[in-house]
Amino acid sequence: MTNLPTLRVARPTDDIEALLPFYRDGLGLDVLYRFADHDGFDGIMLGNQGAPYHFEFTKAHGHVVGRAPTQDNLLVFYLPAVEEWQATVDRMEAAGFPAVPAFNAYWDQHGRTFEDSDGYRVVIQNAAWGA
Repeated sequence: MTNLPTLRVARPTDDIEALLPFYRDGLGLDVLYRFADHDGFDGIMLGNQGAPYHFEFTKAHGHVVGRAPTQDNLLVFYLPAVEEWQATVDRMEAAGFPAVPAFNAYWDQHGRTFEDSDGYRVVIQNAAWGA
């Protein structure tokens, strides 16, 4: 495959502003786009310019979504270089997001798990993809 697709992870939330510090300040993602009252939805897209993925969080007016259904709803970032991994972990903690014990202990062996304000979790894994 010569042209890889771009992945958008889209997820509803009850509070976009509460999520913003986690993904922007902690994970270091950029705000790529914001919209308000687009057919009853507010939203924000975060990612890094040129990256093959980004995240979209939306809030539907008058609709409640609640928290993550389990502690095992994960996004996993594989960072094989220990310096980059440690810098990301340090940035998460400096932004006020302490690591939490992983639901599946596998992720604690070479990674750190962080939970956003909706209860969804992100693992920063110090390993190469496929390891």
